[in-house]
Formats: sequence, structure tokens, C-alpha cells
Amino acid sequence: MKLKLIQFSFIFFYISILNLRAEEGMLIPSLIAAFESDMKAKGMKLSAADIYSVNSTSIKDAILQFGGGCTAELVSNQGLLLTNHHCGYSQIQTHSSLENDYLKYGFWAKTKNEELSNPGLTALRIVRIEDVSQAVFSGTSSKNDFTKIQENIKKLVALAVAGTHYEAEIKAFNYGNDYYLMVKEVFLDVRFVGSPPNSIGKFGGDTDNWVWPRHTGDFSVFRVYVGQDNKPAAYSKDNKPYTPLHFLPISFKDRKAGDFTMVYGFPGQTEQHVVSSYLKFIIEKERPARIKMRDLSLSVIDAGMKNSDLVRIQYSAKQASIANAWKKWIGQIDGLKQLDAVSIKIKQEKEYTDRAKSNREWNTKYGSLVEKMNELVAQKSDLEFQYAMGAEYFSYGPEYFKLARGMNDLISNYSKYKEKGELKAVIDKLKISGEGFFKNYDEQVDKKIFRLLTLEYFNQTFAWIEITKELPYSITENWRKSYCDNLTEVIYTKSIFTNKDRFLLFLDKISDNSMKKLQKDKGIEHYTKYISNFKNNIVPAFQLFSAEMTALLQVYVEGKLIMFPDAKHWPDANSTLRISYGKLEGSAPTDGMMYTEHTTLDGIVTKYNTGNPDFELLPKMLELHKTKDFGPYAQNGELWVCFTGSNHTTGGNSGSPVLDENGYLMGLNFDRTWESTMSDYMFDAKRCRNVVVDIRYVLWVMDKYSGAKHIVDEMTLMKE
Repeated sequence: MKLKLIQFSFIFFYISILNLRAEEGMLIPSLIAAFESDMKAKGMKLSAADIYSVNSTSIKDAILQFGGGCTAELVSNQGLLLTNHHCGYSQIQTHSSLENDYLKYGFWAKTKNEELSNPGLTALRIVRIEDVSQAVFSGTSSKNDFTKIQENIKKLVALAVAGTHYEAEIKAFNYGNDYYLMVKEVFLDVRFVGSPPNSIGKFGGDTDNWVWPRHTGDFSVFRVYVGQDNKPAAYSKDNKPYTPLHFLPISFKDRKAGDFTMVYGFPGQTEQHVVSSYLKFIIEKERPARIKMRDLSLSVIDAGMKNSDLVRIQYSAKQASIANAWKKWIGQIDGLKQLDAVSIKIKQEKEYTDRAKSNREWNTKYGSLVEKMNELVAQKSDLEFQYAMGAEYFSYGPEYFKLARGMNDLISNYSKYKEKGELKAVIDKLKISGEGFFKNYDEQVDKKIFRLLTLEYFNQTFAWIEITKELPYSITENWRKSYCDNLTEVIYTKSIFTNKDRFLLFLDKISDNSMKKLQKDKGIEHYTKYISNFKNNIVPAFQLFSAEMTALLQVYVEGKLIMFPDAKHWPDANSTLRISYGKLEGSAPTDGMMYTEHTTLDGIVTKYNTGNPDFELLPKMLELHKTKDFGPYAQNGELWVCFTGSNHTTGGNSGSPVLDENGYLMGLNFDRTWESTMSDYMFDAKRCRNVVVDIRYVLWVMDKYSGAKHIVDEMTLMKE
């Protein structure tokens, strides 16, 4: 199929879905003009140029990627930035201590001088998006001529940023059938302005996470600072608040079911094209095993946080990170099973193959693809399973692994640093990083996690075989447990990586002899042995499997675009700027259950009265509820807290603005209902709903609860 025909199909399939339901899909903003009439038919009053424009300011200029993994939006002409509480959680945790417990009590800077810096935190604005597929494929022998493709990409990126302060990247869409250029402006000075206490920002905890009805005030506030020329600059006391090209006015009018809603953000990853056997593998093997690994970690962390305020502060961000995906996966499996998603996939695969067989050219190119992909899963999905277990163990398991990993440079280059007289500087950096590490580390918590996860990792993988090679007798599960118990005791009583005093003492008295002894430290010996096997064997094998599957998916998706031109198609999310639109509405996800479209402050108090610790409140909330002191933020005597919409979202959409028909900010997207988490693989318009904290509740918390009305006063409130 020639390139021009493929590009024509790509444009055609976008136009062809206008008469279909709009809830599913994450649309590329530069192509939004194709949807303008449909969006207006659903109530939108904006033009496509209001939403996305290169030649003039538009809503896109108020949408920022926050910290590389969430979305945020500018809401004032002084660079004020809103995102979710859970998106800013690591910054809130970093600034917290027993003396200044911002997690428990919240924080609000009274003046700009009190706003707190966050080294390494960035916010990214998209300057423009451009389809560069034709230029990327120029001179290539095929769409898989990666050497030439990378050569073309390098030239295009250099040309795009020449003479500017911008950055750029080109990303593949539709598994390499299309390529888009993203020109970006990256802000380097993002300061913490304020956040509510956990009793608001994390209200409901793990009990409510991913479920409806929801009552979480999931927001935090930051500010973008720039140099005197209004361009990005590294942190400096001389920097000034950013004057944005566009900021979002606040939708202050009453809401009702059926109102138009639009989500604008950076969704992370969806996998709508996977084959039935892979989905079965995810449902029955990969997700359950990862859930169990996190069950074990959370059992330790939750107990530690419950028993100690210090551990609560140390592990709050870690617990939230681990628990978020853990509960999502539980709901995801359940939703896919309820929908009988594997059977739906099998039916779709049959339709694809039957359509391919109806045409000789199609049959030659697409007729055997489904079979090949399912065969590949059967042969190599265990490589992905081994990779998943390693990712859980090394990235979300014992904390001391991070410290051991940071020592690799010194171990590898000790002699060089010593010869060049650079050793002291390297050691000083390690001391600083060690102080930061142990600030958020509890030895007993990590010890228990290590024992549980090491045994589970051995049980789920072939890693334990390496231990037993030289043993003359067969190995039982009891032996592995005994081995892990003994290994745990040695590492957590002797290793320099599991105790602050031992670690700093080692760095203070470092010598040629101590560096030799370090090789025998059981902590680094264990980590190095298994991470080496993981990196050298498991990761490459998994990457090869992924590359083989991607090559097949590239042709498979091309076949979908060509053979089903009138079907609903959209590129999988890949952390690029996207738009989804729908309406404010509830749902009926299961038989006999009806979810209303919004919740109120009354529901917060009702949950509090259950006595569940996840519904803890500070006294101020109860006082304000009793007096009904809602100010101008109420609707018909009620204070809306959250609402749901039929917008297609995923991870990365956290913090995304939910906009009304005028482009005004209605609220911050922060979650999906539990029944919706399957939408990463399969979207069901009847049950999939995104969860939003109402901006009026956000402002009420700032004003009435927190006494931070000066923040509200920065914003533009639109009552009509």
C-alpha cells in the first residue's frame, strides 16, 4: 500500500467517525477541526481554533504536562497551576516533616515568597503538533527501515528547534504507521503553593480509590516561574511568575446531567489492539501475579504507617504509588471479565480475518496476522511475565535496592576517581543522596518487604535456580523460605545499604581495602546478582518479544484503517496531548445499580460516620458542614464535590482540566470508576466514566476551609 493511500485513510477514518458515539477515543488536537461539527452538536460553543491553534493563542497553551506523568492547567495570569493532589504528592511529602506535617494538615503559602521550590520538577507546554509522517518515511525502503527513519527524525527535530529555546521530539503513532512532531516549551522552576490536608486530598484512601461514589478533593496548587524575559529558566530567587499565553477561566455556573464536557490532557498508555490470547494472559496470569506482589508490600507499609506518624510521612508517597496501580488492576480484571472481553476480541479477530479473505491483496498482507500474533503470545508471553515480576521486585520492592544502584558508579570507577583526585567530591554526593534516602526509609519496614517479596520473586520466576546449582539435593518451597529468612537477617544486620550509620561510616572510612570488602556485602551481592540477570537476559528477551509484536501490530492496525474505513479508529494513548469529549452523566454499570452523576459534602460526613479510618476528617470540615457555610460555591443549597463524565481517560489524564461548552474549567479529572479501568484495553460506553473533582469544591476548600482566598482571587470566575 503506498504512503499517500495510507495517509488518506488516516484522515478519512477521523472524519468517518463523526456520526458515531464520541465518548471513546483520545483525539490528536491538531486534527480536532474534523470533529468541530459533532462537538457543537453535543453542545460545545467553541471553534476548533479556540481549542488548538498554532497561529494564535488557544486553550492548548493553558494545558501543561506536570512532572512528566500528569496533567496540569494554568488558571491565572500569574502562572498559577492546578493539578491533582496525588500528582503533587511527592512534592508535598518531600516538604513535610514531623514539625511541618503538610500531609496531615495541608499547606498554603500566604505570599509568593513562601512558595516552595521543587528541584527537578518540570511543566511542559506543547507549542505545536505536526504530522511529519511523509518526511519521516522519505527515502526509506519500508516503514521498518529504522536506520533511515531515525536519521530523518534527527534532522527534523534539529530543524524544528533551530534558533529557539524549545525542545522537540517525534513520536510514532499507530505502531509506526504515522509520526507526529511535538515542539515543547519546558518550564524548570515550578513552586509549591498549597494543598489541602490528606483528609480532603486523599479522602477515602484505598477504600474509595477507583470507585464511585467519590468524595475526594484531589487537587494541589503550584506556580510556574520564569526568567525576566518570560522564558523558562532554572530556579532563581530573581525569577518571576509566568505570564501565560492563555489561562482557563473558572466555570462557576450550575451544572446538570447532559452538559457537554471535554478533557484536555496527556493520557499515558492504552492498548486497544492487543489480541485475545494476550488479553487472556493479562487477565489470568500477569495482573494477578503483580497484584499479589503489591498485596505483600502494602500489608507491611499500611501496618507501619498506621503505627507510626514518622513512617506515615516517610511512606505516604510510596504507598500511594504502589496502591494506585494495585487497586486499578483489581478493577481492571473484574471489568474485563464482566464484559467477557476475551470473547469480544475473538469475535473482532474473526471479523478482521474474514474481511481480509474477501480480497486477494488484503488476504496476502493481513489474512494471517491474527494467527501470527496469537502464536507469538503462546510462544513468548512468559518473557513478559518474567519482566513484569522483575519490574515489581526491583522497582517497587525493597527500598535499599535504590541505594545499592546509586553505588554502582563508585564501584566501577573508584580507581579512576582516586587517580584524578575526584574521590572526595563523589563521596560527598553519595553522602547527600544517602541522607535523602534514609530520611524516607524505615529499616524494619524494608526488612519485612524484602523477606516477603524475595520469596515471592523466587517462587514466580526461575531466579532461585541460580542459588541451588551447587546443592546436592532437591529444593522445596520450605527450603526457599528458610533461605530467604536467613538472607534477610544477614542483609539487614550487616549490609551497609540497610542502615544509615553503617552507610555513612563506610563512606567516611573508604579505602582500597573497604572497596574490596564491599564486593562481599550481602546486600549489594544479592542485588547485583539478580539485577544483572534481569538486565542482561530478561529485559533483552522481553524487548525482542515486544519488537516482534509491534511489527505485527503495525501491519494489523494498517489493515484496520484500510479494511474498515467506516469504523471508529483512534491512535493509542502515548503520553502526547489529546482531547476526549462527552457529557456529564452517571451510569448503570451492573444489573440493579444506578450511579448518580454527582456527589455532595453530605456524603463526606456520611462516610466519616462509618468509622473507617480512610474517611477521617479534621474538625474544621464537620464545623463547616454543620453551619452549611458554603458561600457562593453551592448549587441549590448543595456543595457538589465530584461528578462523572463519559470522557475516555487513562493514566496521565490525572489533573487534566474538564472543560464546559465555553472552554471554562468545570473541574479536575482525577480517576475513573472501578468498572472503567478496563478502558485501557476495551472501552464500554455504558459503564466507562471519568471522575472529576468539581472546581467549586476546590475553591470552597481554598477559601472557606483553608483561609486561602487570595488564591481564589487570582482566578477569573465565569457565572454565565
